[in-house]
Amino acid sequence: MSFRPLLPALALALAFWTAPATLMAQGMQVGFGGLRQDTSAPVEVTADSLSVDQAEGRAVFTGEVLVVQGEMRLSAAEVRVEYGEDGTGIRRLHATGGVILATGEDAAEAREAVYTVATGELVMSGDVLLTQGAASISGQRLVADLRAGTGTMEGRVQTVFRPGGTPADAAD
Repeated sequence: MSFRPLLPALALALAFWTAPATLMAQGMQVGFGGLRQDTSAPVEVTADSLSVDQAEGRAVFTGEVLVVQGEMRLSAAEVRVEYGEDGTGIRRLHATGGVILATGEDAAEAREAVYTVATGELVMSGDVLLTQGAASISGQRLVADLRAGTGTMEGRVQTVFRPGGTPADAAD
């Protein structure tokens, strides 16, 4: 009996079984169609309390903070706001304490997140879990470009492959 016809099947099986280990050891590029965001939309913040430091150009919202921009919702225990150099406009938001970001069917949670409004860059860190429909990806750091709808998950990345699909299918 010849094993030559089995070689392509073995190669495919080996690639399938080693892919999760490769993904867990490296970063993984993921699509964020649902997390794409209009970064020029107004930003609305609701919280239990607000502390403002005009000299430093900062504000701190605490207690069940909810940040809304377009379809995007971000909730956290505390959100520090850095204003632009001229004291107007929001330059950056730094959320800590049970951060949850949601829009459409996409949601991400982490210990903290930094959102740079002008560029649309979102960096989530600390036990990050991204869910998109039935798919999920976890890691230690997520760097997303909300304008382009793309991102990279880093740090012991783990995902689940669905039969008949690929990680890219699961993440789009």
